[in-house]
Amino acid sequence: MSIPMSQQLRVAWYIMKQRLRGRERYPLVLMLEPLFQCNLACAGCGKIDYPEDTLRKRMPVADALRAVDESNAPVVSIAGGEPLIHKELPQIVEGIIQRKKYVYLCTNALLLDARMDDYTPSPFLTLSIHLDGNRERHDESVCREGVFDKAVAVIRKALDRGFRVNINCTLFAHEDPEDVASFFDFVTELGVEGITMSPGYSYQHAPRQDVFLGRRQSKRLFRRIFRIAREKKLHWPFNHSWMYLDFLAGNQAYQCTPWSNPTYNIFGWQKPCYLLVDEGYASSFNELMETTEWDRYGTGRNAKCNDCMAHCGYEGTAVNDMFARPLNALRVLMRGSRLDGEMAPELPLIEGAEPAAREIEIPAGQISRRGITEDR
Repeated sequence: MSIPMSQQLRVAWYIMKQRLRGRERYPLVLMLEPLFQCNLACAGCGKIDYPEDTLRKRMPVADALRAVDESNAPVVSIAGGEPLIHKELPQIVEGIIQRKKYVYLCTNALLLDARMDDYTPSPFLTLSIHLDGNRERHDESVCREGVFDKAVAVIRKALDRGFRVNINCTLFAHEDPEDVASFFDFVTELGVEGITMSPGYSYQHAPRQDVFLGRRQSKRLFRRIFRIAREKKLHWPFNHSWMYLDFLAGNQAYQCTPWSNPTYNIFGWQKPCYLLVDEGYASSFNELMETTEWDRYGTGRNAKCNDCMAHCGYEGTAVNDMFARPLNALRVLMRGSRLDGEMAPELPLIEGAEPAAREIEIPAGQISRRGITEDR
C-alpha cells in the first residue's frame, strides 16, 4: 500500500467515527466531475458522448466546494472529461485543500506542463496521471500517438517539483500480463507514489464495446499479473487496500457499495455511481443517499453491473471488510493473495440480471483494438 501513513490514519479515523455512529452507508471518496469536455476521445470512454452545449458547461467553484462540504468525504477525486480544461480548477483544488481533504487530480497530462505553475505541491494534492500501459498500449487506448511520451515527460517534471504523483491505469481485453508487469516496473522505477488500477467498465456510450473484460477474464488476468510479481520478487506501489487486490485475484465475493464513491457533476448528484450515467440525479447529497434504490445495483442485481470490478465500487467494500474482519485481512496481508485453485463463488444472479459481457478466454500475447487480432 503506497498511501502515506498520515493519509491512512486520517482516513481510518474517519471510518472509525462513521462505524461508532452506526452509519451503514457513508462516502470514502467523492468523485467530482466539473466538466465533461476532453481533449482525447479514448476507445473505452463514453464521457464525451454529450451534445456540444453540454460539453461546454463548467461547474462553478461554489457548487464544487458545496458538494465537498455536503458529502464530507475525506478524499476527493477530480475527474471529467479533462479537468485541466476548467479555467477555475486551481480555485476548486485550493478550496478542497483548505478543507484538509485529500485531492486526486485526474488528468491525461496533455495540459499539465502548461498548467503546473497553477498548483503548489502539498501533502493533500496528488496528480493522478492516466496511463494504460507502455507506449504502444497507451497510445492505442487513447487513440492518439505521442501521448505516452508527453505524459512521462510531465510526470518526471512534476516529481522533480515535489508533487505527489499517482498512475491511474485501466486494463482492457487482450492484455498481455508480461507487458502489464513491464509497465508497472517502468512507472515504479520512474518514482511515482502509487499505481491505481482497475478492469475497464463497459460504458454503454463508449465508441468501442469490444475492449472490455468479463468478470472471470479480469480475475484470471490479475492472477497472472500478480504471479509474475511473486515469481520475480517485484514490488509495485499499488494505491489500493490489499483486500481489494485479493478481490481482483478472485478470492473475495464482494458486493458493490456505490455510496462509498458518490459522484457530483454538472447535472447534480449522479445515481447510483460514477459509471452508470442513465439512472437519474438527485439535487442534494442527502437526497442521493435517501432516495437511491441501492439494492437495485451491484453484482447479480443489475445486468449493467455484473462485469464491473472497478475500484470506485469495490474499494469501499474491501476497506469496510478490513474493519469488519481485521484478522482475516491480516492473514491476507501476511500470506499474500492466493493465485491458484478455485476462485470465490460469484454472487447469484437475480432474475433478469444476465451477464453484461460474454465470457471468453483470451490467449495472452494478443491484442484487438482495431477489430483484428494480431500476434505480438
